[in-house]
Parts: sequence; C-alpha cells; structure tokens
Amino acid sequence: MGAMIHFGTDGWRARLDGDFTEENVARIAHAAGKLWSGQVCRSVYIGYDTRPQAVGFARIAAEVIAAMGFTARLTDRPVPAPALSWATASDPDACGALMVTGSHHPSDYLGIKLRMADGGGGLAELYDELEGMVEADPPEERGEVTSVDISTSYEAQLVSLVDGESIRSAGLTAIADPMYGAARGCLAEILRSVGVSVHEIHAKEEPGWEDLRPEPIEPWVDACERAVIGQGASIGLITDGDADRVGAVDDRGRYVHPHQIIALILDHLVRHRGATGHVVLTAASSVLPRRVAESHGCRVTIRPIGFKYLYEEVFKGDVLIAGEESGGIGIPAHLPERDAMLCCLLLCELIAQENRPLSELVDELDERYGARSFARRDLRLAPESVEYLRTLLPGLNPPEVAGMEPTTVSHLDGLRLDFADESWLLLRPGGTEPVVRVLAEAPTIEQRDALLEAGIAIAQSGVSA
Repeated sequence: MGAMIHFGTDGWRARLDGDFTEENVARIAHAAGKLWSGQVCRSVYIGYDTRPQAVGFARIAAEVIAAMGFTARLTDRPVPAPALSWATASDPDACGALMVTGSHHPSDYLGIKLRMADGGGGLAELYDELEGMVEADPPEERGEVTSVDISTSYEAQLVSLVDGESIRSAGLTAIADPMYGAARGCLAEILRSVGVSVHEIHAKEEPGWEDLRPEPIEPWVDACERAVIGQGASIGLITDGDADRVGAVDDRGRYVHPHQIIALILDHLVRHRGATGHVVLTAASSVLPRRVAESHGCRVTIRPIGFKYLYEEVFKGDVLIAGEESGGIGIPAHLPERDAMLCCLLLCELIAQENRPLSELVDELDERYGARSFARRDLRLAPESVEYLRTLLPGLNPPEVAGMEPTTVSHLDGLRLDFADESWLLLRPGGTEPVVRVLAEAPTIEQRDALLEAGIAIAQSGVSA
C-alpha cells in the first residue's frame, strides 16, 4: 500500500529519505495520465530541476506517461518551471506537464508540480479529483521517452517581451543568483543577451550547496546582497529552485521584498506600457501593491494563499498581474503562471526606462504610497498541534492585539486581523508541513514586531489551551 498523496497549494512534495520514492512518483504520473486520458491531445512534457536525483525521477514519470499512450517529452536538461509552462502552452498537442522539483524547499526534498494545457497550474478542484485517481500500487508498465530542448525557444520568447535596446543602452550590471536552481546559466545568458553585464553566483554545485535553502527571501539572499555591494552592481536578481519565485537587491545592497517587486512591475506595466486589467493578490499581501493598483484605477481581488487560487481569477480573464507574498508573480499576457525570469527582465527594463537606480525607485514607493514594514515568522509545532490550531482559528475573534483593536477579522485563510492604520496580522497553518506562519505588516518595524509577537502568542496559547 503506497503512502497517502495530498496535493498542497502547489503540487506534492516529500522528503527524499521519506515518501519521495520511485513508487510514489510512478503513482502520481499514472494518475496525471488518467486525468488527461480521453482528450484529443497526446503530448505530455516532463521537466526537472538541478537537484541530483531529479532527473532520474523525471525519467520514471516520463516512462509511465509514455506507457499510457502519450508522447512523453522529457527535457534534455534541467529547466525552469515557467519554461515547461511555456512549452506546454505553445504546443497545441500538449495535454499538460509534470515538473520534478524541490522548488524553494531544502535540498532533502523533492516534489511534483502539474501544469495544464494552457501552462497554468489548473483550478483548485482539479487536485481533489487527481488525489482520487492515485492508485494504491504503482503501475508496472514503462514506455519509450522522447528527449526535447524547450529552453532555446523559451529564452527567445522572454527576450522578445522586453525593450532590449532600452536595457542595452542603460549599461546595467547585475548579480544573477539562481540559488543553485534551474535558472543557473540561463538567467545570466538571457540578461547578457539584452546587454546586461552579469556576475553569476550559486551557479554550480560546490561544497555546502545543500545548506542554502533556495528561497529568495532573507536570510538566504545575504550572499547576493554582499555581491551587489562588492561588485558595485545596479541590481541583484534572485530566483528560487525552479525559477517561479523572484527576489531582488537594489544598488545599495538592500533586499527588495516581493511586495515591492509586485508594486514596481505593476506601476511599470501601467505607466510605461499602457497595460490595463485587474490585480489579483493573496490574503498575505501587503497594502502597498493594493495602493499602487488603486492609484491606477485597477480593481483588486484578494484570494487565499497559493497560486492555484490566483489562477482561478486568471482563468476568468482580464488580469494584469497576479502576485504572491512569496515572490510568485504571473503576467497573464505571457503565461497564466509565475515567471521569475520575466520579472527579472521587467525590473531591468524599468530601471533603464526610468534612467534611475533601483534604490531611488524603491524609496519613491515609500514616498508616494507610505512606508511599510513586513515580516514573517515560522512557528514549528508538532503536526497534531498544527491541525488542532487549524480547527481553532475559525472561532477566534480577539478584541485586542498588541494594544490595538481589530477593525476587521477574516477567516478566509487562517486568521487575519486588520487595524485602522492598515496594519495587519495573519496566522496561517501550513498546508503540507507542521508549521504555523505568522505574518504582519505595519508602518514601523517596532509595531510590526509587536504584532508578530502577539501572533506567536495567540498560536502558542491556542495549542496549549
């Protein structure tokens, strides 16, 4: 009997010394094949990231898919997840894709992400259906696999989406940090193709690579911050393990949070490109991109955490940008999915067209829309404690937190408290790991930290009650 398979906000993942086994990979691939069976399309793309074991698991998934009568197109090298989305969306015969990746998780994890025919992750209810299709035992049949290059056309597409001449004339220098992940080599090459002078770090396996968590948030971006200062670079550009999440460092060596990146790209698309549409954000998003959207007359929709919920809005149409607090940013005019490398190019285009350093553009956000301070704390608990808290949160309605009275209380995704000055606090149990995420935003660091401490206290008191 195989392990219970549960798909979280972005696929399934497990530890390599635990449930991530050949048998479970084969079971999931077989279920995906059943999901796509009966459709006219007959091609399925299978990609993988740079983790040493990913290619072997990807081949197993491809062979299972091939045995079900599909043309299984296995990438000829590690690829970014958005490249796999692009290949799938560009092929009229493609039913979907499977990506074997550890994404932003530690090196002892791997996972599987699904992409549908349009390159997107699919509607949330699809994963309930998929879980029901996972059989207890893995299939025995294996088929022949076709090797394909999807990187070349994807990279050319990205370059075509930005004003290369403008970027080239700006004489930018960048630190490219793929965090040992799937964007290594290709992010630097794409930047160089539009005239950016690039120094790449974390681009090949070296002693200690396993210790870097490939998530483009602090403290994992410290090396990029130091490199920007050391090299005197215009910008640091960071992608996670499968290159669907983005982070940045400005020319002063300061981390640029995803909330700020969403705001900058949104403002750039509207002011410089005349783009229109509404903005989709998660329940953990800063008020900053909301304020930018409202200043441009863009309607804002708030959805639960997880890009699959943002995809539901993208699927309806007329979305200009969809962004997560974790750095996953999608531009539906390109793909109905996140693409960190496109965001990197758009940031370079913004700097070039404004002819101002990134630090000045970030500071201007504070001046125009109000300074904000955001942070997240992860509270690790026993799995049963997390589940207990998950059942408890919908009934909580605290009258006062950190000396402030909540103006609104939402149980859309955990417990979110909003206050009169637009500060907020969110408690959310993790979907696939024993952790409670406590997120807060306020006008000052001190107020933010007070909210974080209060949130941690609420979580701990709830568990011990």
